[in-house]
Amino acid sequence: MIRWGLIGGSDIAATRMIPALRALGQSPVAVSSSSAERAELFAGRHEIAHACRDVDELLARDDIDAVYISSLNRLHAEHTIAAAAAGKHVLCEKPVALDVADAAAMVAACDRAAVVFAVNHHLPAHTSNTVIRQLVADGAVGEVRSIRAFFAYELAPRLRGWRLTDPAVGGPILDLVPHVASVVNKIAGTPSSAVAIAVRQGTWDGPAPDGAALPEDTCMAVVRYPDDVLVQIHVGWATPHARNGLEVNGSTGSVVGTGVLWADPIGAVTVVDSDGRREIALEQHVDPYQETLSAFARAVTDGTPPVVSGREAATALALTLAVRRAAASGTTEPVELASP
Repeated sequence: MIRWGLIGGSDIAATRMIPALRALGQSPVAVSSSSAERAELFAGRHEIAHACRDVDELLARDDIDAVYISSLNRLHAEHTIAAAAAGKHVLCEKPVALDVADAAAMVAACDRAAVVFAVNHHLPAHTSNTVIRQLVADGAVGEVRSIRAFFAYELAPRLRGWRLTDPAVGGPILDLVPHVASVVNKIAGTPSSAVAIAVRQGTWDGPAPDGAALPEDTCMAVVRYPDDVLVQIHVGWATPHARNGLEVNGSTGSVVGTGVLWADPIGAVTVVDSDGRREIALEQHVDPYQETLSAFARAVTDGTPPVVSGREAATALALTLAVRRAAASGTTEPVELASP
C-alpha cells in the first residue's frame, strides 16, 4: 500500500482525492498547505494524522512514499522537482505546469530520481472513454477524420473565485482544455496547431485584480492533428444545460459518448454506422479517480504506465497554451512542444 503525503489543501483534494484514496484503503499520512495554520485546519477537517509546517517537512518524512500535489499551479514545478529529489513518487494535479519548459524540467527531474511521475488527468480513466478508445482502435469508425469534445457547464458557486477573476491563471482554457487534450491525444496523437475564440458570456461578481482584463469564461477551438484530423473543443462555465460528450467521426462510422467528460463515473456510448445505431453495453463504471490512483500504484510497484504520464501531460499543456495564444492573437498558433 502506498503511503501518501498531500501537498496543498485544495478543493479537489478534499472532494475527490481523499475519498478515492480511502476507498482504496490508502489514507493520506500528512498534509502541507500554504501555511502551518491552513495545514492544521485541513488535517483536522479531513482526519489526517500529521499537519506539516511546510513542504520541506513533509518531504523529509520517511513514512511517505508518494505525494499528491494540488498546490497553486505556479508551484507545481517547484514542488514536483523537490519531491523527486526527496525520492518521492509524484501524482501532480493538472495543468502540470504553466509553461512547457517547466513541464520538461519536471519530467527530467523525475527521470533522474527514478520515481513515477503522473498527472491527475482522470478522464482517460473513465470507463466510457476507455471503451471509446478501444472501439476506435478496433476499427469501429474506420479512419478517424474528426473529433468533437463538449465540456461546457455552469461553474459551481464554491469555485467562483480566482477562476473568474485572475487573468494569469483563471478561465476554462487553462482549467478544462488540459482535460480534453488528455482524452483526445490518446486517440488522435500529437497536435500541431490550433485556432480559437474566447469570450466572457456570464454575468459574474468580482473585479479583476489591479484593473486587469478579466479571464474568459467560454472558448471554442479547432485543433489540427496528424493526417489532418480536426478536433473541435468547446469549454466554458456559462451554459448550465449544455451537452457533455465526445464524438469520434471516421470514414465508416462514428462513436458518440454522452456524459463521458464528467468527473463522475457515468456516461453512455453509441456506435453509428451503415448498420444503424447501437448502444454499447457498459457492465460497470469505475470511478476515474480511483482508477487513476490504482494505475499509479501499479506504476510504482511493477512499472506499468500510469493513466497519464508527465510526458503526456506536457503535451496536453502545450496544446492548452497554443489554444490560449490563438484566442489572444486571433491567428493560428503552433503547438510548441518542449525539446526532449
